[in-house]
Amino acid sequence: MAKRLLEDLREELADELGIDEPERVVFTSGATEANNAVMRWAADSGKKSAISAIEHPCVMEAAPTGAIALPVNRETGAVEVEAIREYPGDVDLISLMAANNETGAIQPWEEVGKICREAGVSFHCDAAQWFGKIGGAEKFGEACDFLTGSAHKFGGPKGVGFLVVPESEIGGTFASQTGGPQENGLRAGTEDLAGIAAMMAAFRERSPCLPGNSGGRDAFESALAQKLPGVRWIAQAGERLWNTSMFVLPGDEKNLKWLVRLSRLGFAVSTGSACSSGKNNPSHVMEAMGLDFDEMGRVIRVSGGLDSSPEDWVGLADALLEAGAELLP
Repeated sequence: MAKRLLEDLREELADELGIDEPERVVFTSGATEANNAVMRWAADSGKKSAISAIEHPCVMEAAPTGAIALPVNRETGAVEVEAIREYPGDVDLISLMAANNETGAIQPWEEVGKICREAGVSFHCDAAQWFGKIGGAEKFGEACDFLTGSAHKFGGPKGVGFLVVPESEIGGTFASQTGGPQENGLRAGTEDLAGIAAMMAAFRERSPCLPGNSGGRDAFESALAQKLPGVRWIAQAGERLWNTSMFVLPGDEKNLKWLVRLSRLGFAVSTGSACSSGKNNPSHVMEAMGLDFDEMGRVIRVSGGLDSSPEDWVGLADALLEAGAELLP
């Protein structure tokens, strides 16, 4: 019964992602494991790779030695498609996330997937930030050879996620973990059936959702721009996730002082993505966006949820202005 349920869940996820071959779906502990596995496969196979300069650390740090860093537009935060057209034929794998975890900048993954497919180049997409925020999950199956996702990003439990591999790797050299026949030989280890079932319950709830309303976020940015001169918005010129806002504060005070005051006022924001929390080194995403070291120390990132109301966003703007009254000359 457990085995049958596991395979039913695999088929359901494959259908949601527009994949005809359910055996391509591998259940993992999350996107970090999945992305590591793809990069390790590329390195072990001697694949020449090109990776966007704003990928998640679990891609960047595991990338094959000598991987090309694809630059991003500093205004939009998105990779330049025309630049990517230069690489097919010179590389074997291109890796581009669906949406950036720091800036919220939406990437041209669908178009890049088409370029790769026409050139016979493998395409890997880390879509952890996409699922549960924007619909269209069924488009990923056609666009991507490798695809990764993480349950806690769309309301599921931590410690479970998924990886999609090319049909050609079923029975091939790819293996996320070795030492057992589970997951069609693509990932050894007993599956977390309860976690997978919970993940799919969350996916079922969130996957058909339309993009959330960016009205609250946009009103927040407009109010702050008018009342807090000197704020610099990051990736505002491009298409972003509806719930994300990232900006450089004016003045000389570091962002941690702002965070302390905002916390006292009931608002939990961050100095970068949750994944980079606690790190002292500069964010490679901020570097790719052209921020200097001083600006990086004044960055605030805001991430709302489906239940964040316009009033919540207005309240945050008011709280920032109150904090600014103390911190700015």
